Amino acid sequence: MYQEELEVAIKASRIGGGILNDLFGRVKNIVKKGEIDLVTEADIRAEMEIINIISEAFPNDHILAEEGGEKENASHHSKRTWLIDPLDGTTNFAHGFPFFAASLALEERGELVLGVVYLPHMDELFCATKGGGAFLNHRPISVSRVEKIDEALVATGFPYDIHTKYRSVLDLFQKVIVKAQGVRRPGSAAIDLCYVAAGRFDAFWEEGLKPWDTAAGALIVREAGGRVTTYQGGPYDPYQSTIVASNSLLHQTMLDIINSPHPS
Repeated sequence: MYQEELEVAIKASRIGGGILNDLFGRVKNIVKKGEIDLVTEADIRAEMEIINIISEAFPNDHILAEEGGEKENASHHSKRTWLIDPLDGTTNFAHGFPFFAASLALEERGELVLGVVYLPHMDELFCATKGGGAFLNHRPISVSRVEKIDEALVATGFPYDIHTKYRSVLDLFQKVIVKAQGVRRPGSAAIDLCYVAAGRFDAFWEEGLKPWDTAAGALIVREAGGRVTTYQGGPYDPYQSTIVASNSLLHQTMLDIINSPHPS
């Protein structure tokens, strides 16, 4: 199921990723969308190409993309929405740090059914369809079996408004870092989620993300045997403001830490 959509999404991600690779290290035009939120010509060019490929294949689908490339179908009532981030990890990309990805997800009747995340610099393609399992370069992947937080490598990211809410974000960071074996902050939520799916990370948490940041990666985690919720443990929704993903075994521990009182 969704084989045609998956093939088109993979094609779009690879072509978009090729644009990113071609421009990597050569970006000249960088614009600030916010205090620390960037957009480059790579974001714009990759998004345009990805949208063109998706729109040509599925002209009746709605598209919601990070850089404003939004397209409604003719009837304005499409039951399918593509959530597209042409360049997740723009700050990394702009600084020449090769940890970035193109992320595409398909939502049908409010449910995520397809996710593709492509890391062009590493040529790693993560993908999943609902009920079809998760794959890295077409080989099945699964989450880790780590059960203890003090043996876990976990990841997080900081919201773009951290300068105005740093205390609560750093308080939470402190609560996790004193429990986990290690914490990493690589700078791409889409990749962090895929790394949970592949067992490279054991858990991930972040707040203040957009739907296109997490939709594809969240489905890939689920299909790899992991669990994804909000900070409160509620059902994951790409339009919610918080996300916790794990190998399932560590999930309740992560929720307990996140929701525990901060030591005075």
